[in-house]
Amino acid sequence: MEKEITFVTGNWAKIASAKQALEPLGFIIKDIKIETPEIQANDVTDVAMYSAKWASEKLKCSVLKNDSGLFIEGLKGFPGVYTHYADETIGVDGVLKMMDGMKNRNAYFKESLAYCEYGKEPVVFEGITKGIIDVKKSGKYGWSWDYVFIPDGQTKSFACFPDEERWNLWNSVHAYQELAKYLENK
Repeated sequence: MEKEITFVTGNWAKIASAKQALEPLGFIIKDIKIETPEIQANDVTDVAMYSAKWASEKLKCSVLKNDSGLFIEGLKGFPGVYTHYADETIGVDGVLKMMDGMKNRNAYFKESLAYCEYGKEPVVFEGITKGIIDVKKSGKYGWSWDYVFIPDGQTKSFACFPDEERWNLWNSVHAYQELAKYLENK
């Protein structure tokens, strides 16, 4: 039985990720772009939950909303919930400049998928991809932080892997699988 999920996003990469993870499992991803309020919070999970609840109430249906961030230990978690803003303002080059000479380059991407049925509270599924920030950009695939983020177990940045290979290195795949299990058991 095919099931439809309304994914509230205008980000083509997030839509592609959801489709790649969920469509083979019989889910249809319908995307809708609406501006949702983003609360000021220290965790992407709180932002995703609030936005999902707001969108579900506005659209009067069940929705999926995602929020993600890059958290760099040496920068005390920056850019974190401000990852998109940092990308638009100082960019990857600005972050690399801030980290110049820094020894602690540990980092992780956290992706929170918030699924909210109309009239209910959101349920969250999370994926964390650990790695380090390289000292320079490398690769030709992907975008933005892909050029400097080296996932655990690898020696090259995400941008050195074609889409299919890069997709399999993200731990957000597990979050989508958990979401699918949750929906199938309802």
